[in-house]
Amino acid sequence: MRLTKLGHACVQLAEDDRAIVIDPGSFSGAADALAAADAVLITHEHFDHFDADALRAAMADRPALEAWTSRAVAENLADLGGRVHQVGHGDAVTIAGFDVHVYGEDHEIMHPDLPPVPNVGFLVDGEVFHPGDALTVPSEPVPTLCLPGNAPWMRALDLYEYTRAVRPERAFAIHDGLLNDIGLQVMQRVLTSAGDELGREFVRLAPGTTVDLAAK
Repeated sequence: MRLTKLGHACVQLAEDDRAIVIDPGSFSGAADALAAADAVLITHEHFDHFDADALRAAMADRPALEAWTSRAVAENLADLGGRVHQVGHGDAVTIAGFDVHVYGEDHEIMHPDLPPVPNVGFLVDGEVFHPGDALTVPSEPVPTLCLPGNAPWMRALDLYEYTRAVRPERAFAIHDGLLNDIGLQVMQRVLTSAGDELGREFVRLAPGTTVDLAAK
């Protein structure tokens, strides 16, 4: 499997001639990401993970394109009918030839008085876990973690606790689109420290970078 960081929280996972994209939002060139996708996975409704206009345009251009997502996003796209599939914690589905297990229910808390929005994470082929905006710990091993590196709902402490709980073989930072160059350097120091604790390598990939996971 090949993992490509497309920007912010968006990644492409490819195997042979099949590809899925996860969270093509407004910070990640959603239209270009969707153009190369056989299927789309969306963790939750926030604009940096879900560009409704770009997805609708892509699905209008490509009648075979389908999406799997949380309840709120599925309701937003209800007019697209059976091409949008609502999934929830514990579901196991096959998407474009990939086996996908769904974990998690809610976004991390953002406001003390507001309930969290629905958020689902995706474990793809037992290899790559993308949690969206939640620190969900799957009940299965996670060889490769798409690790939120910066967010309004996250502290460095949370990153350390999360990686200690998941214990991935490797981690690639996502959710870094709000950071300037100085912030990215600070984030990488935290990633390196968290990885060193576990004897692992945790890094940020620049947008457009592809990693062959079989070679790791």
